[in-house]
This record gives sequence, structure tokens and C-alpha cells, in this order.
Amino acid sequence: MAMNNKALVERARELRKSATPQENMLWYRFLCDQPGHFRRQKVMGPYIVDFYSAELKLVIEIDGSQHFEPENEEKDRRRTEFLERNYGVRVVRFDNHQINTNFDGVCERLMEIMGIE
Repeated sequence: MAMNNKALVERARELRKSATPQENMLWYRFLCDQPGHFRRQKVMGPYIVDFYSAELKLVIEIDGSQHFEPENEEKDRRRTEFLERNYGVRVVRFDNHQINTNFDGVCERLMEIMGIE
């Protein structure tokens, strides 16, 4: 059963307070200083996305290992389709391993996507 909007907003607040190390790393070491005014744990329809820029029409998701289970891969595919179709955003996904082992590469890729030189 989907949460109502008030419950989602409360859950988003909780997620901001309990961000993963990888989310915090991307936020504090990169996104918070970038143009495009990113928001963390933004409610979009029935979903909460990790990072969102309305200006750039960009959603960035950081996936833990549970996202690689077949049923969750399908959920992520449907989620991405919903966000792209209903909000006209581009959804970009990185996993925790990429953040941990290739942070500079993740940032370079995001700079390309955001059009930053």
C-alpha cells in the first residue's frame, strides 16, 4: 500500500537525518556546492528520490546492494519510467561501490551530465 503524502514527507525527513555514508559523501563533497540547487530526499509522486534538481531536471539515485535483486531491479525500472514520464526528468543511478571506489569518476560523470566543465 502506498503511503499518503504526509507520511512520505515525514519519511523523507527521516531519510535526510539517516543518510547513508555514500549519500553524505556525494552531498557534502560534491552536490551541495554545484549549480542547479539540489534537494535531498525529495518526494516525487509515490516515491522519494535521493537527490533532485528542478532546474536541471535531474534525479540522482544512490543504490545499495538490495537494488541488484531481480525484484528490486524491476521496481527501479518502473520507478525510473514513472519519474521520467511524469516529471520529465533524467534519472541517473550510481551504486555504493562506485561512490566508494571511484568517487572522482562519479563526480566527473555528473559534471558531464550537468554541463559543467
